[in-house]
Amino acid sequence: MKDVLLKITGKMVTHDEGEERHEELIEFITSGQLYNRGNSTFIKYEETELSGTEGCTTSLVISKDKVRMRRFGDPLRTDTVMEFRKGKRYTGMYETPFGPINMELLTNDVTELEDAGDGKQKLYIDYNISLRGLTESRNRLELEITHKN
Repeated sequence: MKDVLLKITGKMVTHDEGEERHEELIEFITSGQLYNRGNSTFIKYEETELSGTEGCTTSLVISKDKVRMRRFGDPLRTDTVMEFRKGKRYTGMYETPFGPINMELLTNDVTELEDAGDGKQKLYIDYNISLRGLTESRNRLELEITHKN
């Protein structure tokens, strides 16, 4: 297992009557661990206060055509699992401060883990999420991995 530095940038655009209305950007840097097994890359990191899920652990399994994310631990009552595969829908439960609610994802795009030079790798995910009809947004997530020596 290798120690890595992760830069996570998320952009969320909410819609109102089909038009983009509000944009929110979040960016944070944290340390994590990475290892490869077969054709998959595994990444694990601890969430921070900035993400709103401090005390939780997030794990990613990155393979050629999909990314599976699992967030678990305190303060969540249930695990949140998301699977991103271009053009595919995924349904599951999303943990909120008010409890878990039904979630549906549609992945618009997901890249393979790409070499970004200077010992860095990048991953990009573009997806729409609907939380039990309460909110709907388009999200763009970029993960930059810097390998520590």
